[in-house]
Amino acid sequence: MGHHHTQNSYPSIAWQSASSLNNMRSMRFSSEMLVLSFKNTVKVFLSSIQTIRAWHIIGRLGGCNAMNMQLSQSPMDARPSYDYIQGANVEPTTFYNIGDLELQDNLARIWVDIGTVEPLLLDVLINALTQISSDFVGIKQVMFGGSEFENWNDSLKSEDAGYGVHKI
Repeated sequence: MGHHHTQNSYPSIAWQSASSLNNMRSMRFSSEMLVLSFKNTVKVFLSSIQTIRAWHIIGRLGGCNAMNMQLSQSPMDARPSYDYIQGANVEPTTFYNIGDLELQDNLARIWVDIGTVEPLLLDVLINALTQISSDFVGIKQVMFGGSEFENWNDSLKSEDAGYGVHKI
């Protein structure tokens, strides 16, 4: 059975970078914030935490390397084959580090250091967040880059005030 999604169940994607962003090649993700804006107040959306944790693990293991897409780029009518020597000699992708997921009101933010951008790594995250948004949590916007977000209050640090931190 397929899912029927309304247009407003998909998050919008925004790019805010300290450096001017002209194209994907000029984009850098060393020490950048990833901000999720939810349609409702965030308590603990386990699916969001698990999605970001899985994304980080797959990224650290090199699973999102667009330079080694042997099966997905082979003809559909050809017998599948994988050249492990070719796969082992591809330049590895980097996913250096990730911070804790911080929650506040209807926002979640996390510091990431991906190094140079691997577009496939970002596609995988956007695809996963889009799916959990429509199925579970209702993500309004995903913002990549920048360290500031207008509605984030850096002085709000108590759980009573709706602030929370979760290890990735």
